[in-house]
Amino acid sequence: MSRFELVSSFRPQGDQPQAIEQLVEGLNQGHRHQVLLGVTGSGKTFTIANVVARVNRPTLVIAPNKILAAQLYGEFKSLFPNNAVEYFVSYYDYYQPEAYVPQTDTYIEKEASINDEIDKMRHSATQSVITRRDVLVVASVSCIYGIGSPETYRAMRLDLFAQQDLPRQELLSSLIAMQYSRNDFDFYRGSFRVRGDIVDVFPAHQTDTAIRIEYFGDEIDGLYEIDPLRGIVKRRLRKVTIFPGTHYAT
Repeated sequence: MSRFELVSSFRPQGDQPQAIEQLVEGLNQGHRHQVLLGVTGSGKTFTIANVVARVNRPTLVIAPNKILAAQLYGEFKSLFPNNAVEYFVSYYDYYQPEAYVPQTDTYIEKEASINDEIDKMRHSATQSVITRRDVLVVASVSCIYGIGSPETYRAMRLDLFAQQDLPRQELLSSLIAMQYSRNDFDFYRGSFRVRGDIVDVFPAHQTDTAIRIEYFGDEIDGLYEIDPLRGIVKRRLRKVTIFPGTHYAT
């Protein structure tokens, strides 16, 4: 299991060492509720970071709104640069629920604008939670709403290995079932393209890395990380796991 590695030139000062010891002791004793008090700028985030590094457990930090969540995400990201610090908030930039005004017999359709970058970060957070232990997710309260079964999401992942016997058509059918869209011309996140014996997949949680699967007959001859824009190979892989293109895959 990977450990949290706190990287900072600062050291706990004042009341912080005592607070860290008490919080760690409370967690080890199984206390479900503890409260850390402190005015703005007193170093509560740094104190909690020290607790996370000491206890070494997957951590969920819930903030009351996106602005505070973004601030905390930046701070924890700088404190744990070698670990998986993720961001999970609502991906709506704008959301107008449907409505009906009986006085004028007016129906107002639902309108929504989804932020693609935040959607990518939500997928990245989900993958980190499933695949590793050194993960800290900063989220807004929207994280309490259901996005499907984690068991289903985990079961639908696709594990690929070099020299694996997997017919190309079976691979394409699996990608479609995982809600990836085939597009041989416009390669974007959550899509795949097919060119002869080569299948390129752009994972939903990535921005600048795609997966290339090369076939020889019905056998996977090679797995590569590639630049999705230029198609240049970054490195060869022995195995790769592809997760669903949406949280709502069933």
